[in-house]
Amino acid sequence: MLRKILYVLIGLIVVAAVLFFTFAPAYVERGLNPLTTPAEGWPVSAEAQALHDRLVIGDWHSDALLWDRNLLKRVDRGHTDIPRLQEGNVAVQAFTTVTKSPAGLNYGQNSAEAPDQITKLVMGQLRPIRTWSSLLERALDQAARLRRMAESDPEDLRLILTRDDLQEVLAKRQTGARTIGSILGTEGGHPLEGDIANLDRLYDAGFRLVGLTHFFDNELGGSLHGESGAGLTDFGRQVVEGLMSRGMVIDLAHASPQLARDVLAIEGTRPIVSHTGVRGNCDTPRNIPDDLMQDIAAKGGVIGIGYWSDVNCGSTPGDIARTISAAIDLVGEDHVSLGSDYDGSVDAPFDTAGLAALTQALLDQGLTDDQVAKVMGANMMRYLAETLPER
Repeated sequence: MLRKILYVLIGLIVVAAVLFFTFAPAYVERGLNPLTTPAEGWPVSAEAQALHDRLVIGDWHSDALLWDRNLLKRVDRGHTDIPRLQEGNVAVQAFTTVTKSPAGLNYGQNSAEAPDQITKLVMGQLRPIRTWSSLLERALDQAARLRRMAESDPEDLRLILTRDDLQEVLAKRQTGARTIGSILGTEGGHPLEGDIANLDRLYDAGFRLVGLTHFFDNELGGSLHGESGAGLTDFGRQVVEGLMSRGMVIDLAHASPQLARDVLAIEGTRPIVSHTGVRGNCDTPRNIPDDLMQDIAAKGGVIGIGYWSDVNCGSTPGDIARTISAAIDLVGEDHVSLGSDYDGSVDAPFDTAGLAALTQALLDQGLTDDQVAKVMGANMMRYLAETLPER
């Protein structure tokens, strides 16, 4: 009798575990990445849709790889997958790997020693055991998943490693193909684990974009949301030099002002900010100071404008369009692009399938067709064509 009871208890535990690991991660993702689209949707005129359909669109930042799902399949949660990117007419999407996020995360100040929330998610999604304790392995694991998806369906998804790859994707799309070109990046340089040799491992795994910091200070230097406000460390300078020599993109999205200034002072740097708002338009510590944005643009960089309410002080397509207009006024129309932060534990007024709502909002804001084309993707394509490894 006791044995039967024990078997029943074990069976119940197994069933509970299966249910938890099957449904809990999706439940968490759905709660952390809400859409604020009204029931009737955002209106898009025939004129705006026609323009949208002609655009070459690029987005500097999606964290969709954080969530353990097949991006080749459309789902009813989150913001991004390949079918919705195709429906939204996106040509190039940067996918970033998130490997550490401190408990109690905020835009003001976070400790690098705070308990890590991504560890729980990695375990909850039953990722390989090697990823439970290594930030490098977490990044490589997410990168390998993207690469496997691209290899399994090269007509829909291609990993862009070189300028030639970019041009081939864009040329295919001109013939009617729906291929999505993907740029692989990392949210913060901490997966390097303080070892410059690991930069080669990231490069060989397909990484072409590196954010130097995320929400906490790391071995490279200070975060915009960290405790020290420090600039580049000696290791950070090594990394920046290594990124430039390899044709990799330097991202200052979460950099402390001093770290940003240190990067800009290095000859030949041309950093971007992948996802942000404009401080003068929305005064929040998440947005880097306006003067640094101007300095980044002056070195040939571009600014990716995010979609979530915290950086736009509003949650409609019109609020994003006003931020973009403010960015154009601040740094010029040749240096503004898109950086949604889709699937990055943020809200959005539309998923990527509904991106035409932003084209409409930009026209309503008074941007010309040429300005819309630059912001929606032309500026990003130009930067990548000039920065990525040649072949």
